[in-house]
Amino acid sequence: QAQLVESGGGWVQPGGSLRLSCAASGSILSINGMGWYRQAPGKQRELVAAATSGGNTDYADSVKGRFTISRDNAKKTVYLQMNGLKPEDTAVYYCNADIRSYGFPGYLGFWGQGTLVTVSS
Repeated sequence: QAQLVESGGGWVQPGGSLRLSCAASGSILSINGMGWYRQAPGKQRELVAAATSGGNTDYADSVKGRFTISRDNAKKTVYLQMNGLKPEDTAVYYCNADIRSYGFPGYLGFWGQGTLVTVSS
């Protein structure tokens, strides 16, 4: 089956930037939607940004104008460019993708292992 591997998290000062990457691998026939979620301590997981295979994007209001999601369909990779980071952006960021695997009739949702982003001075 498929798996998602994230990278790019870390510590950054307020106002700084980070770029997250998430690469899909395995027995993949096609990928539909891809997106990023985050979960801060004591809070529910929330959608940050999503991108369809056709290039349409959607963002949480809290990150509009600061974060940009993009995809490289040939590389089966989704990125999240985060600029103007704030302490409230501190969370574990998870990649999500709807993947159709060889031998399976439909799309299943897959999650990455998560990458920690810490914004503090």
